[in-house]
Amino acid sequence: MPKPAPEAAYGRILLKLSGESLAGDAGFGIDGNVLEKVAAEIKQIADMGVQLAIVVGGGNFFRGMQAAAKGMDRIGSDYIGMLATAMNGLALQQALDAQGLASRVLSAIHIVGVAEPYVRARALKHLSTGKVVIFSAGTGNPMFTTDTAASLRALEINADMLIKATRVDGVYDSDPEKNPDAKRYETLSYEQVIAQNLGVMDLTAITLCRENKMPIQVLNFQEQGNLLRAITGESVGTVISA
Repeated sequence: MPKPAPEAAYGRILLKLSGESLAGDAGFGIDGNVLEKVAAEIKQIADMGVQLAIVVGGGNFFRGMQAAAKGMDRIGSDYIGMLATAMNGLALQQALDAQGLASRVLSAIHIVGVAEPYVRARALKHLSTGKVVIFSAGTGNPMFTTDTAASLRALEINADMLIKATRVDGVYDSDPEKNPDAKRYETLSYEQVIAQNLGVMDLTAITLCRENKMPIQVLNFQEQGNLLRAITGESVGTVISA
């Protein structure tokens, strides 16, 4: 494992970005200004010497479960959603290149000529040479969410922390967008998340992290500087651990 830079609390992290976070106020597609800001903040982290991997969702283009609920085949819908994550991964790579930051898109589904196939050893090599690694196409299997993919990849690359970037500033006991009196947790155990059905991640993802003691930090990525504060060890959002 790499040693963290003097000002960083972690040497290697996995960042889970939702597809919706790239859409901005439009709610669909990719907002170029948002993408540029995301890339600039990622570069700040990389410049500190932190090795950074990213799992990006595809909900700004397509959501397999919603399509399945409307009558589409769930398996086929999930594969379409995986391709949507690849589109976001390639867009993020372009934005990082514009910041002067080398990155590689590794896809769990082979997309020849567009992205490298996912191989764990290849991902680790890219990280060790300072490249940002963008994991796309989830796990490559239907019926699994990108949250599960993020948990799995975080474990495979021996990340120090899985950071889930959302549009709220942590985990609440109820929906803060509907309940103004919702209480935010600063820390939680995996067992509390499961027992209270807090919906941070799906059950498979949380269970993977619990069984392998992978800490999760949930924060509002739309508030500029939050990721940097988390990397330097500040109390931001909610930390889920054993």
